[in-house]
Amino acid sequence: QVQLVESGGGLVQAGGSLRLSCAASGRTFSRYVMGWFRQPLGKEREFVAAINWSSGSTTYEDSVKGRFTISRDNAKNTVYLQMNSLKPEDTAVYYCALDILPRGVQVRVRDYDYWGQGTQVTVSS
Repeated sequence: QVQLVESGGGLVQAGGSLRLSCAASGRTFSRYVMGWFRQPLGKEREFVAAINWSSGSTTYEDSVKGRFTISRDNAKNTVYLQMNSLKPEDTAVYYCALDILPRGVQVRVRDYDYWGQGTQVTVSS
């Protein structure tokens, strides 16, 4: 089994920054993808960003390109999401997720096998 624990959410004013962390523990895999998704209140969960753990290649949803950066720390088994220039529309519960299949980055919720509990990000205008 794998456990994913997010942290770093909170309340921030528009234009501000937050950094989310997701620590992974438990079973390890040689090739996998870690992703961040978000779910605004009353809406479906949506893809934000993902990183291929072995290659470091990244993929972003268009609305966050240039503002968000996903990165990883291999030694700590932790993935980060640095969020800058935050907007009220970024308000959501943010989830990290793990895709254990050895393939390219996937953007669909159903392609991910493990999920964290989520952390709330609220951006005030």
